[in-house]
Amino acid sequence: MAGGETWRPPRLCEDYWWEWKHCRGLRHAFHHYYAHGELPACGRWRDDYEACRAWERGRGAAAQEALCKSERARVMEKQKYAPVWTLRKSPPPEWYLPLDQDKPN
Repeated sequence: MAGGETWRPPRLCEDYWWEWKHCRGLRHAFHHYYAHGELPACGRWRDDYEACRAWERGRGAAAQEALCKSERARVMEKQKYAPVWTLRKSPPPEWYLPLDQDKPN
């Protein structure tokens, strides 16, 4: 890195630990099963926690690459879904007119 900066994990190691604990919780498992029809896969959070701790202990390139790869995959997974609403390029042509709330249909 430029200026003598060192690489840091994208999150604190404790964040990975708490995400793993949350993922394994009964309430989250029930909600995830209700919403998606399957139990959540929590192994990625545990692997990320172990890679983060390994990086803190030895600053290994393998642990750094594993964390970067996992975070990239997590971001790509969030971006693969299309937005619910189509975004407008400009406001509607008559946006400044009052609403027709008082008129009967």
